[in-house]
Amino acid sequence: MTNEFKIRRMSTTEAGFDSELADLLNRRMIEEQSLSETVASILADVRQNGDSAVVAYTQKFDRRNDVSSMAQLTVTQAQLQAALAALPEDLSHALHLAAERIRRYHEHQKQRSWQYEEEDGSVYGQHVVALERVGIYVPGGKANYPSSVLMNAIPAKVAGVEQVIMVVPTPYQGDDGGEGQLIFAAAAVAGVDQVYTLGGAQAVGALAFGTETVPRVDKIVGPGNVFVTAAKKQVFGEVGIDMVAGPSELTVVCDGHTDPDWIAMDLFSQAEHDEQAQSILISPDAAFLDQVAASIARLLPKMERRDIIATSLRDRGALILVENDQQALDVCNQIAPEHLELSVADPQQWLPGVKHAGAIFLGRHTPEALGDYCAGPCHVLPTSGTARFFSPLGVYDFQKRSSIIQCSPEGAAALAPVAETLATNERLQAHALSAAWRIPGREKL
Repeated sequence: MTNEFKIRRMSTTEAGFDSELADLLNRRMIEEQSLSETVASILADVRQNGDSAVVAYTQKFDRRNDVSSMAQLTVTQAQLQAALAALPEDLSHALHLAAERIRRYHEHQKQRSWQYEEEDGSVYGQHVVALERVGIYVPGGKANYPSSVLMNAIPAKVAGVEQVIMVVPTPYQGDDGGEGQLIFAAAAVAGVDQVYTLGGAQAVGALAFGTETVPRVDKIVGPGNVFVTAAKKQVFGEVGIDMVAGPSELTVVCDGHTDPDWIAMDLFSQAEHDEQAQSILISPDAAFLDQVAASIARLLPKMERRDIIATSLRDRGALILVENDQQALDVCNQIAPEHLELSVADPQQWLPGVKHAGAIFLGRHTPEALGDYCAGPCHVLPTSGTARFFSPLGVYDFQKRSSIIQCSPEGAAALAPVAETLATNERLQAHALSAAWRIPGREKL
């Protein structure tokens, strides 16, 4: 970080704004060919050689030269419960309270089977069942994210998933060697059934294909690095995936009446994730943007991760001046952010105008950080503009639906002529006859 640090300033009135905004976003999610080839090679090896390949890649990429078998990468339920029992009381309380709030929110998302009956006795509906086995990927290695354990596993359990398999790179142990246990404690609280200390593309491959030790899952969810993201894209079709995740993002819209220090810290909260994270502030008040810029300059030197924050804000952050509220919404929808804070007087009035956002935080007292940990909604969200077509991870991602069709004799006779006409037009004779022969009195061949 240098004293000359400045966050980018932009205005919708300036020529070339749209081009500058597109350049700022610049978040194409296409891996380099070399990365894709490396990941494909790892996946092929895991598919072919199972446990031995997973162990070898763990030794190589996670520097686990002490590992020679999958047994050393398998965490037992007794170990998970011991980690939970060993937590300090305040941390255990926080973990349980967050878990309860997440569970309560997701209970409202459960979808149930339904049917209706028509006058002729035909029955139609939908049969909803949970996936049998799900794999959750939790980032690790350099930091611990127990919140990610809760956010991925609890919606799956609420949905009724029979078996939740968790993979996490060797948890970060910290200077005292104890911090890694928090990941295991969170797994115990969330009801995770099995944990393996695996990471990277090899972990994704193990979940997708199955090995002698790791069972094959139906779906893989959870964020990871570029290797994990590339691997999830490549195994899609073998298994389901939640979404293709990129760097974390926050867009804040403020009317100029929120404490500028609050807004600066909200921007920092995303920027401190990593250098590629993106924090954007939009306001119609130029003087307020100046105040936030001053808060950034004053508070940044006090942050422990100031170098990461500075790089993120310099390279990918922006303070955007708009002319009015509608223009603020237009820019927001163009960005389609992962997180959107509406730090305004009447946020509910703004809500109908939001078309694209992963999660929407309403009001001056709802920082995104609360959503990361304990508000209740899942923090696994669409990034990189994919909020245009992806939704947050939720219970519905762990359920699947089958259509129900039960025709009465009268119902079949009524529908058959329609199906016969359309099938004949498509030159599908068997389809036409299959339907037509349900009509009483129709002659067979």
